[in-house]
Amino acid sequence: MAKKLEITLTRSVIGRPQDQRVTVKTLGLNKTNQTVVQEDNAAIRGMINKVSHLVKVNELSE
Repeated sequence: MAKKLEITLTRSVIGRPQDQRVTVKTLGLNKTNQTVVQEDNAAIRGMINKVSHLVKVNELSE
């Protein structure tokens, strides 16, 4: 039973450093208030940690 994470971009990337913009794009987020579902693994957790001030995360158990 793999856990999944529901990630929502809550703040704009305008004026943010390039590495944070790339991280948000890599997570699959393009627009504010857009939500994506990703697998819960160490790489995704690291990306979320880097842009934690821009995203909201919910854990889904499926």
